[in-house]
Amino acid sequence: MTPVLNKSLPDFEALATSGVKFTPSAFVGRSVVLYFYPKDHTPGCTTEAMQFRDRHKDFVKSGAVVFGVSRDNMASHEKFRQNLELPFELIADTEEKLCHMFGVVKNKIMYGKKVKGIERSTFLIDPAGVLRAEWRGIKVAGHVDDVLKAVKDMNKKAA
Repeated sequence: MTPVLNKSLPDFEALATSGVKFTPSAFVGRSVVLYFYPKDHTPGCTTEAMQFRDRHKDFVKSGAVVFGVSRDNMASHEKFRQNLELPFELIADTEEKLCHMFGVVKNKIMYGKKVKGIERSTFLIDPAGVLRAEWRGIKVAGHVDDVLKAVKDMNKKAA
């Protein structure tokens, strides 16, 4: 079931680094930022992860927890986290269950060949588990600031 804006997320379970089990119900009471990215250790994805890392304290201060999601396996994620000193967990969606659920799997053309890839996208879930915002096909520059602003704006409305 695809998540719909302003509706509760369907229940699902995903494994993340550090042995964390992600379920929407486990994070009720906190805002959740789920950002989907194509691949560990690539230039755009490294830049995006570093920007979330550099603003992580601001997200935490705003009551949000951040999770990165890609199709990479846990070993790749652990190495990526360690290399970049990421303070948040990465979900290994090797079977593409979350990617398909959120509709981020897209056909792309790389070097003249059609390939299946992940469209860089971010989803904001409110403390009640309701999907409140989505950004699809985003550019890395300035994106993290947009997401942080949305978290803060959402919290102001809830207060």
